[in-house]
Amino acid sequence: MSTTKCNKFRLAVIQLQVTGVKRDNLSRAQRLVREAAGQGSKVVLLPECFNSPYGTSFFSMYAERIPGESTQVLSEAAKENQVYLVGGSIPEEDGGKLYNSCTVFGPDGDLILKHRKIHLFDIDVPGKIRFQESETLSPGNSLSMFETPFCKVGVGICYDMRFAELAQLYSRQDCQLLVYPGAFNMTTGPAHWELLQRARALDNQVYVATASPARDETASYVAWGHSTVVNPWGEVISKAGAEEAVIYADIDLQYLDDIRQQIPITTQRRNDLYAVTQAQEGSR
Repeated sequence: MSTTKCNKFRLAVIQLQVTGVKRDNLSRAQRLVREAAGQGSKVVLLPECFNSPYGTSFFSMYAERIPGESTQVLSEAAKENQVYLVGGSIPEEDGGKLYNSCTVFGPDGDLILKHRKIHLFDIDVPGKIRFQESETLSPGNSLSMFETPFCKVGVGICYDMRFAELAQLYSRQDCQLLVYPGAFNMTTGPAHWELLQRARALDNQVYVATASPARDETASYVAWGHSTVVNPWGEVISKAGAEEAVIYADIDLQYLDDIRQQIPITTQRRNDLYAVTQAQEGSR
């Protein structure tokens, strides 16, 4: 519980300008993690597909094993700057399959967890956008949470955010911050990006943070940007524009506790009538 932990900490969200040159993406990410730590951040979040362009034609080309080149950079950045680093996501190759995977490293540089995107982004909005991650990617099968000296954190990737059950399960397991590296597009971004974050935060009385790549109008998939942090009242407390940026939010766990006391839905649930349950203990 937050009463036995440090009640406040600074979160940084890095909205990285991603290019087709992996080495450049990694060095820019390193530099911005250093900048974020210099501003007092204890937890730093990178965007989905931070080391490569986003698209089914790119995943196999940029895919790596874990551990590999990109995760080595993340490990070093976490250790050098003494932060918990949520490494956005990278295309991961394992056993002949490809995954969209988020790695988290502690201040000692050790890998804490690996979350493979559970819900693959397969949508078709006629005349607007069609995208099928399942053409190249396989889904993960596990929930992913990690402990910090501040609070417990739940991890999802992009499309995972549309599934309220995942956030509810994280909340039931005492996560007070949910992080979603994600790359919404110019159709779903303006319509749903902020709404989904506010909904997940409000429903579960938690902080929600999202990290998008910066917008590149010349890319085959144009990300919406607007990385955001939302508080347990459902308010946007920090938000980027479309360009590369680092945004900050001071996460106040006493405020979270106060909200839960004022509107005590966590104790008012009718568990005799309904429940959200985890079907299986998936393996990472």
